[in-house]
Parts: sequence; C-alpha cells; structure tokens
Amino acid sequence: MKKMALHWKILIGMLLGLVFGFVMLNVSGGAEFVSDWIKPLGTIFVKLLKLIAIPLILASLIKGISDLKDISKFANIGIRTIGIYIFTTIVAITIGLVLVNTFQPGDGVSEETIAKLTETYASDSSVQAKISEANKQQSSGPLQFLVDMVPDNAFKAMSENKNMLQVIFFAIFLGISMLLIGEKKAEPLKNFFDSLNEVVLKMVDLIMLTAPYAVFALLANVVVSSGDPDLLYALLYYSGVVVSGLLLMVVFYVLVVSVVTKKNPFWFLKQISPAQLLAFSTSSSAATLPVTMERVEEHIGVDKEVSSFVLPVGATINMDGTSLYQAVAAVFISQALGFDLTFSDQLMIVMTALLASIGSAAVPGAGMVMLVIVLESIGFPADKLAIGLALIFAVDRPLDMCRTVINVTGDATVSMIVAKSVGKLGNPVVKNWDDHYDEVK
Repeated sequence: MKKMALHWKILIGMLLGLVFGFVMLNVSGGAEFVSDWIKPLGTIFVKLLKLIAIPLILASLIKGISDLKDISKFANIGIRTIGIYIFTTIVAITIGLVLVNTFQPGDGVSEETIAKLTETYASDSSVQAKISEANKQQSSGPLQFLVDMVPDNAFKAMSENKNMLQVIFFAIFLGISMLLIGEKKAEPLKNFFDSLNEVVLKMVDLIMLTAPYAVFALLANVVVSSGDPDLLYALLYYSGVVVSGLLLMVVFYVLVVSVVTKKNPFWFLKQISPAQLLAFSTSSSAATLPVTMERVEEHIGVDKEVSSFVLPVGATINMDGTSLYQAVAAVFISQALGFDLTFSDQLMIVMTALLASIGSAAVPGAGMVMLVIVLESIGFPADKLAIGLALIFAVDRPLDMCRTVINVTGDATVSMIVAKSVGKLGNPVVKNWDDHYDEVK
C-alpha cells in the first residue's frame, strides 16, 4: 500500500486542528485546555526546527562555497540572487498598492469600528512594543545594517536565530578562506562540515515525522487565541485585499517557474507544499528554513551550491509577502483615518518597504515593526500610529501566517531561477529518514 504523501498528512493535521480549536472555543475551559496541553506540542516542534536552523546554514553554506572551486562563481550567484530578490519584492509591493487603491478597503470602515478597535488594541503592550522597536531601528545610521551584519563574536552570533545575517557572513568568510588555502589543507574541515550537513538534514527528516501532529497543535492554538470574532469580521474586506494580493504573487511565481525553468508549476507547488504548510502554521521563515532547504534540494533538484546561499539569505532579506502586506496596510490605515496620500507618498512606500524588508527578522510579528517604519516615512501623524496599528492588529496573526507562505514560496522560486541560470538545476534525489536504518537496528 502506497504511503500518504507528507503534504496531505500536514493538511489533514491543519484541518483537524482548526476543527478542534473551534470546538474547544465552545466548551467551558476549552481554551485553557488547548493552551496547557496542546499548544506545548506545537511549541516544541517550532523550537526543534529553530534548533537546527543555524547548524544547517553554517554547514550547508560552507559546504556549498568550498565545493565551488572558483570564487567568481559565488560572486555570480550572489549578484543574481540579490538582484532577483529586489525585483520580486518590488513586484509584490506594486501589486499591493494597485489592489488597495483599486478597492479602497479603508473607506468602508465605520467610525464605530475604529473606536472599538482603538479601545481594544491601541494601548496593547504588543502594539507599543512594535512602535518602540521601530523607533529604535530608525534612530540608527544609514549603514547600520552593514555594521549589524558583521559579528564581533562568531559563537555569540550562532547563539541567536535573529543573528542569521551574521552567521551567513561568517560562513561565507570561512568558506572563501577555505578555498584560498588550497584543497589539501582545507579537506579535513570540509569533511567535517560535509558530515555535519548530512546529519542536520537527517534531523530535518526526523523532525518532519511529527509535523502533522505539530500543525494540529499550532492551528488549534491559533483558533482559541484569535480574539474578538466581531472585530475580525469588520476587517474582512481589508484581509480579502491582502490575501488576493498574496494569491496573485503565487500566480506570478508559478509563471516565472514555468517560463524560466520550463518546469511544471503544479509540480513545483506540490514539491514545496510541506514547507508552505509549515510556514502557514509557524508564521516564521526562519523556523521553516530547514524544511525549505530539504524540499528545494532533494525534491526539486537545486544544487546545494545554490540553495545553501540563496535560501538562508532569502529567509532574512526576501519578504515579498510581508512587503505586499505593508503596502496594503499603510494605504488602508491612511484611508480609514483620513490621511491623504500623494503619488510621491506611494513611491516612498515602495522604497521604504523594500529597504525595511532587508533588515527585517524572519520571525512572527516583524511585519508590524516594518509597517511603523513605512508609515513614518510618509509623514503619518505620530499620535495616530497606535490607532493605525490597532486597526489591523486583530487580523495580523492570520495574515502573518498567509504572508509567510509567500515569503517561503518566493525563496524557493528564486533558488530555482538562480540554479537554472548557472546550470545547477538537476534531477531530484530524495532521501528518507530510514535510508540507513538497517545498518544500525
């Protein structure tokens, strides 16, 4: 009997989690039961994925660079990657602005809804924390992101997932240095990282065995902690515009995959679907990164030389879904609160959202911090910032789940394009968790 594919197992887990969550909402003490006994299962799963993210980036990137034999190849891959990421982000922001200006969801928000949302969320500690974090980022100099990219302690950088760019910098520096000392001297270190890479990928396989149960727990918790349903319904039109834009980005990706790589777009979506479903469940590109790398390398056929650079960089700087959401959210808030935007203001949104996405952390909620920066760049009144964030705070988590799917899909798409352009897109070679089980049982 043929085993059920992983993406179907995850999808069933998600649906059962949603149903279970809604049932628990209508049971006395149900929300507390989910929080105490179900949520921890999902939390452990996400922590396991984050646990191996840094070792995987370090091992795969150093292996990828040391296998190149030619530094100019790495420079070629790097320039193409950054250029394509910038292009796809601009496309995403443009789609968001076109949709929000066409449908104008902010014009339909009543004064009563604004007052209720403001009362509920404006003084929320999470909203105030986002504003504070954005102000802190803005107070830094124009080249601060370059300063932040270079670690002063490699081990300290590897101790925090939010320092992913620092880990990437160290891995690239180490990989290039290994090339420059010659193959013979570098071989012992290269063998170590080759072995570490294989071990971490096997850890991904083992963790993914629990994925269907973990997404059940994650989705059930999302449902029971979703807040006031009436406020969610009030923002349904705005949410619809955001989701429509995200779906258009998927169409854009599959068209690009079809035209550039000549691969079947439905095959591409099927192969990347476990990573997409995990991105939806966890709202974190960083947590999903190990799975994205495994799917792209083993199931799509992108060579490690390409994926080991393109995907970690993408998880850090490529935020197509988040950038699209910011464009829609910034204009929606302006429409709802009567703040008129000129054409130059909207161009400023494009530029600021693009630059903000580069420095954004690949964690849940980072989009709200970026949104504050975008709003302040167009001169939005500082005294209304908390009200503006309160307007969209009720639906931020479900939309965060959706936009993370787009972020991950964009990373996979760009890895395929870059691999195709440098002749590194080959045939998939799938590895299973029990490939060597007979040797040790």
